[in-house]
Amino acid sequence: MTTKPLPLTPELHAYLVAHGSTPDEVVRDLAEETLAALPGEAVMQVAPEQAAFLTFLTRLLGVRQAVEVGTFTGLSSLAIARGLAEGGRLTCFDISEEYTGVARRYWERAGVQDRIELRIGPAAETLRELPRERYLDFAFIDADKVGYPIYWDELVPRMRPGAVIAVDNTLRDGRVLAPRNADDRAIAAFNDAVIADVRVEAVMLPIADGVTLARVL
Repeated sequence: MTTKPLPLTPELHAYLVAHGSTPDEVVRDLAEETLAALPGEAVMQVAPEQAAFLTFLTRLLGVRQAVEVGTFTGLSSLAIARGLAEGGRLTCFDISEEYTGVARRYWERAGVQDRIELRIGPAAETLRELPRERYLDFAFIDADKVGYPIYWDELVPRMRPGAVIAVDNTLRDGRVLAPRNADDRAIAAFNDAVIADVRVEAVMLPIADGVTLARVL
């Protein structure tokens, strides 16, 4: 056994993407359009290996009721929707009509638009409109970093026992070790809060920019 981390060089990452899941032209085209149309914001899109992981995880869990906070141009929501059990539903929360307009086109192209409901508005407010009972099977948080604790506190009480919350960007490109800005500090504090939250058991994975998975007890 080794505890030495594997350095993920660009070449090794390309190999991982090429061999990590079946090639998908919808994912490829969405990623390419996002990069071409929104080069400054494209970093907000999940990595291709993350998308494959989200579909795999959603299928593995047999998810029927899912929530996403932070949709952007739709790659993560597309991935989650593809993994839903028959009759499953995904509710997406975002503040941008522009970005989610791209998402809507690709949901339709992939044939998953009937599984997705998009709610536009500040998630700190719109999440409160969800039913209060514990009915959610899966949630994905990938929005403004300062808002993570708010979204977490709204979602955890609505997750059924055994449900999973996935949270993106929990390593902040390594800056959680030495935060440089408000977002870094917010994520470092959020990570501390999650690991201390007795309502969940959590594990952090070095996928892309760090993904935390929390199983609700």
